[in-house]
Parts: sequence; structure tokens; C-alpha cells
Amino acid sequence: MILAVDVGNSNTTVGLFDEAGKLTLRALLETSRGKTRDQCAIDLLGVLNLYGAQARAVDGAILSSVVPPLTAVFIDAIARLTGKPPLVVGPGIKTGLNIKAEIHNQLGSDIVASSVAAIDRYPSPLVMVDMGTATSLSLIVGSVYEGCSIMPGLALALDALSERAAALPPISLESPSTPTLLGHTTEEAMRSGVLYGHASMVDGMVDRMEAELGQAVTVVATGGNAPRILRYCKRHIHYDADLVMTGLYLLYQRNAKKHRKA
Repeated sequence: MILAVDVGNSNTTVGLFDEAGKLTLRALLETSRGKTRDQCAIDLLGVLNLYGAQARAVDGAILSSVVPPLTAVFIDAIARLTGKPPLVVGPGIKTGLNIKAEIHNQLGSDIVASSVAAIDRYPSPLVMVDMGTATSLSLIVGSVYEGCSIMPGLALALDALSERAAALPPISLESPSTPTLLGHTTEEAMRSGVLYGHASMVDGMVDRMEAELGQAVTVVATGGNAPRILRYCKRHIHYDADLVMTGLYLLYQRNAKKHRKA
């Protein structure tokens, strides 16, 4: 079995793949920058126990992290839990992607993993949309990662409204209660603006990328906020909740022999 862990700014995703490469476990933990190696190991052990999996049955592990203070913590936690140091997505790893030189060392490891899975599963050219703490749109042509645009995510935009505008209250992220764009209360207006506005942003950015590229693209979305947004998008967009996990598994398979020798 292969353990895959993706440490994001808001959440940490844990996945377990069986010998056939099937994702048999997928769990979500809150990312906490203050946790120690032992606390992270306990969290991972709890997830495995919850789903009836054994830590010592793990044959290998791979880690993706966009939270630098937690990267070393999770490396130690995974090694202690499984008895094997994880492969870490970063410089020196074989990806199969031709990443533009200017952004090669700046690209988030989660976007790298998602891109690897996207080009394996969807026709090119494609736009890969990741809707997490931030919303990013990456353009990939063949195996070439052309670049990306990064915008505030759904929750960030909503928090900014209530924090910076004194008259706008904190609200929950729910579907608008009215079928029209115009809300009749402050809460309805905020939900409509944030949800329809985010969907329009995604539609508009993909339109602009197609115009710049000069041809149509396949669009695939992942991330925790994607289900909330895609229903309001006018474009057809594939939703793939396991894009990062699939990418991590593919990266592990491409680098496993070299990692074991090291």
C-alpha cells in the first residue's frame, strides 16, 4: 500500500492506495501549523485506524506540502508511523512535466501533483482549476506547464468582505436562497456575489486563456470549494476530487526505485 499526504494551507488530505493503484482511503484533516511530529503521527494513525488500515502495512509514502514549517514535521511523522521516510515532491523529483524555467522552483507541489494527474487523465490542451484557500488556473499543453493565474479563494473572498466592511456580517457558505442574481437581504446579496462572482471569474479566465492560446481547452477542477462553484459555471467543467491524490500516486510510481536506493 502507498500512503499519500498533501499538506495544504487549510486542510491536509490523506490517501491510501492498494496494490492495484486504487484509492481505498481518502480523509481530510485540519492543517495546524503548531502541531508537533508526534501529534501529526497520532492524527495519521487515527485516520488509518478509523478505516481499518495498518500503518506497518504501508510499503511506501509520498508527501506534498505547501506549508514549509510542516514539511519536516510530516516527514518525521510519516517515517515514525510507517518505518519508511516519504518521497517528498520538490526539486529533483521526476514529474514528466516540462515546467517553464521562470516558475519551476516556485510552483506549489500540490499543483505539480494535480497537473501530473490531469495530463494522464484528460485530453490536451487543458486548464486545471484548483479551488482551495486560493483559486489557481493552470494551462497545460501536452506535457508543458505553460503557467498559471492565482486569485483569492472563495472563503478568503468572503472573509475579506466581512472583515474589511463593517456593515457586512460574517455568513456561512450556502447556496443562494433565491434563483436570481439579486439578493433581497445583505446575506443573500453577499452569497450571490461571492458564488456567482467566483463562477464568472472562472468562466471568464478560461475564455481569456482560450483566446490567448487560439484553441479550445478541456477544463478540470479540483479542491474543496469546487462543488460549490461549478454548479454556477456556464462552461462544462470536469470535477475530479482525487486529482492531487492520483498525481501523488503517479509521482511515487515514477520515482519509487530511485527513492528506495537513496
